[in-house]
Amino acid sequence: MGETTGTRRLPIVIGMFEAQAIAIEIEKIVPNRPMTHDLFKSFASNFGFSVDYILVSDMREGVFYAKIVCKDGKKNVEIDARPSDAIAIAVRFDAPIFCEKKVMSEAAIEFNEEEEEKSGGKSAAEDKKVSSTKSRRQEPLKDYSLEKLNQLLDKAINNEDYEQAARIRDEINRRN
Repeated sequence: MGETTGTRRLPIVIGMFEAQAIAIEIEKIVPNRPMTHDLFKSFASNFGFSVDYILVSDMREGVFYAKIVCKDGKKNVEIDARPSDAIAIAVRFDAPIFCEKKVMSEAAIEFNEEEEEKSGGKSAAEDKKVSSTKSRRQEPLKDYSLEKLNQLLDKAINNEDYEQAARIRDEINRRN
């Protein structure tokens, strides 16, 4: 996460499942069954709550803490959450994410635009991981029929392989 008006980044490490939950929402992939964060959104909406904002509120012994600030028109409620879950919920509610100044001053790292352009916004380890994943999955989707692509898309979603599902969806959209 980065500042909107600065060069500092907050290096919050998140788990694979939370990263996947964030990615599928950003990519607008709809899984067959609601994921946990979708369930939270449905539950909150049905009881008249909305998420006002997310706050990365503290860092203790290298562990970040966050709060989901909800409102129902009458009262505001703060819910303790892991930052990864709070971010996954923020993208579903289109809620802003804030960070306490104290946390930014203690944990943020400076990141200049030249470094970001060189790495494409990723660390060297992430670049390596992405390239090895891509090399495994680069079967030529252009060679498949539209019917076969739709079958592959269903299979990828059922297997919760949302990265592959996004690639297949993009190929289908490119043809339409």
